Amino acid sequence: MEGWPRVQGCGGEQEGPRPCTGQGRTGRWPASRGEAWVPARPSRTALTPPALQVFPRAWLARMEVSPECPRRGGGPVLVRRRSPVPLGLRETLKARLWRSCTCSTRGAWAWVQDLLPATRWLRQYRPREALAGDVMSGLVIGIILVPQAIAYSLLAGLQPIYSLYTSFFANLIYFVMGTSRHVSVGIFSLLCLMVGQVVDRELLLAGFGPAQDGPGPAANGSAANASATATGLGPPDCGQDCYAIRVATALTLVAGIYQVLMGILRLGFVSAYLSQPLLDGFAMGASVTILTSQLRHLLGVQIPRHQGLGMVVSTWLSLLRSIGQANLCDVLTSATCLVVLLAAKELADRCRHRLKVPLPTELLVIVTATLVSHYGQFHERFGSSVAGDIPTGFVAPRVPDPGLMWRVVLDAVPLALVASAFSISLAEMFARSHGYSVRANQELLAVGCCNVLPAFFHCYVTSAALSKTLVKTATGCRTQLSSVVSAAVVLLVLLALAPLFRDLQRCVLACVIVVSLRGALRKVRDVPQLWRLSPADALVWVATAATCVLLSVEAGLLAGLVLSLLSLAGRTQRPRAVLLAQIGDTGFYEDAAEFEGLVPEPGVRVFRFAGPLYYANKDFFLRSLYGLTGLDAGQAAARRKERGPGAGAGEGDAVGGVDLGPAGSSAALMPTEGGFHAVVIDCAPLLFLDAAGVATLRDLRRDYGALDITLLLACCSPLVRNTLRRGGFLGDDPGDAAEEAQLFHSVHGAVQVARARRREAAATDSTL
Repeated sequence: MEGWPRVQGCGGEQEGPRPCTGQGRTGRWPASRGEAWVPARPSRTALTPPALQVFPRAWLARMEVSPECPRRGGGPVLVRRRSPVPLGLRETLKARLWRSCTCSTRGAWAWVQDLLPATRWLRQYRPREALAGDVMSGLVIGIILVPQAIAYSLLAGLQPIYSLYTSFFANLIYFVMGTSRHVSVGIFSLLCLMVGQVVDRELLLAGFGPAQDGPGPAANGSAANASATATGLGPPDCGQDCYAIRVATALTLVAGIYQVLMGILRLGFVSAYLSQPLLDGFAMGASVTILTSQLRHLLGVQIPRHQGLGMVVSTWLSLLRSIGQANLCDVLTSATCLVVLLAAKELADRCRHRLKVPLPTELLVIVTATLVSHYGQFHERFGSSVAGDIPTGFVAPRVPDPGLMWRVVLDAVPLALVASAFSISLAEMFARSHGYSVRANQELLAVGCCNVLPAFFHCYVTSAALSKTLVKTATGCRTQLSSVVSAAVVLLVLLALAPLFRDLQRCVLACVIVVSLRGALRKVRDVPQLWRLSPADALVWVATAATCVLLSVEAGLLAGLVLSLLSLAGRTQRPRAVLLAQIGDTGFYEDAAEFEGLVPEPGVRVFRFAGPLYYANKDFFLRSLYGLTGLDAGQAAARRKERGPGAGAGEGDAVGGVDLGPAGSSAALMPTEGGFHAVVIDCAPLLFLDAAGVATLRDLRRDYGALDITLLLACCSPLVRNTLRRGGFLGDDPGDAAEEAQLFHSVHGAVQVARARRREAAATDSTL
């Protein structure tokens, strides 16, 4: 055990934790490996390590201790537990296969409860406590869903009836399969934009001409439908609106299959690699793209929907060329609706603590605008674009087209990732704030089924939405029963109220979409604080948002993901490396360059590397160590070998001109002719080692050994210790002499042992 100077043990004076049988005047050494030295009584010369002070003897008495050395005295005993023998690959696979194939009634019911969490929590539902809040929040969300569903159909390029279908089925399925009590799953503006881009591309490829933004009177697309059918490019039994929903359902089914497979394969952790700066920057860039796509409706101008890279820039150029053709009626209506909606949102934000139920501003604006447009005959008199006929009831289910599914296989990947990341992050965030837990893999299954099953009923991609989830929480939601109430409200609109929105102007729907982007657009104010906190995260945010705006949302997502991974790799590749010194007479050590008045141990260099040691940063590890200690051990050992065993290290062995980067910029590179006899590496921040890291430590020990310098490791975690053992750095058996001579539970213990060994070597040299 580290931390012990030379003591009088069995067989004479000893130094360090060398196992032997019997007992000495100061204590006894264990007779077998894996046991610790047992002191008989406290001594001024025998310092009790901090690791031994935390284990009472009564608790350690239950551990295995060799019977050859009975316990004596009142000191603590630290005994390493024997590691269980790991099963082989064949036995492990056989055990897992047996568990998966074993079936029982209890196991089947548990599986059903895991797959359908509603079967578990519904039995414990308390109507007196939760029913009122669930009904109220469900009604409010249902009222908000209706105008949003009609508005977001503009982004997806689909009829409003399909958005209502999507909201209805998504709420019911997540009610049965979701693990979050508060998340609201339904249509999401960002996903609608991504669906709309794929729909527009496929419509153009099918020969329908420029795609129309969202719904409209049946006559709007009749010419395009007729021309496409006549040329034979489009499907003969399907017009533009029909083909658009076929593309959307095929895309939805493929994205849902991806999400279900991720849940089955337990890949819920993958969404964690979409960092918060990436998601915020992506939401900001996509919001600018959505805002740009809605400007044509706000102004009432007729321009084509641009596709491909640079869509935002191309749309702005088209708007500037067509600004003289703006519809005055649409411009005045848009200005009025924007002022009312923004003022109502600001008032609601300031009075949110007083309002128990948020005001349904969007619904009031849509109802009022519909009445004014109907009685004012804006479409007939001023040529204002309106929503058009919205049918009622449900359409017969249809299997998505396999040919279209193959065409959108790659387009479904970013959709599945974005929907999964937003859904899981929202579920975990609200679960933490309300004191319960969610299962990421089950959330993947739930959101995936919200896409797979509704794809057969003319629905498109859904995910969790932050704004509606906040409203659910603010209105007293307790469980997902509120989703059933929201679905009932949407069903009422589907069966009876949908035709009433026929004369609703599209510019009003565009105003609803633009106002809903307030939260994402406001995130730009967080960039300065994010830069002060982490420049790398701020760079990811800015690069993701800029790529979304200048190129495309898919390119922005890819760029943000790549930059996030590079940022993570960069932080582990060049971590902070410092030399430590003792804090007064205590057993604690800190950065000598950061704190004043620290006492460095003469002849001992204590080195801390605040990161993992693996193939990508092993060279930086060596450069940092050599630069801070002032000695390039590799070159010095090679030169000593060339000069012969009797030569010592000269000034030519010192490190000079080494660029350590940010981590080692504060270290002075001073020439040395040895200068120290031991190097202690503080391995507490060392998260893991790979084969290259173990080989680096092994070569470092060899080079230091050639220079008569001792290499000691302190505060190694069990994972690091096992990796060192498997890599050949330590002995084969835990607790053997080779391991105990190199590993220590504290930096102070390693420094004391290095000091004791130096004194012993000096005494031996003087005797000789």
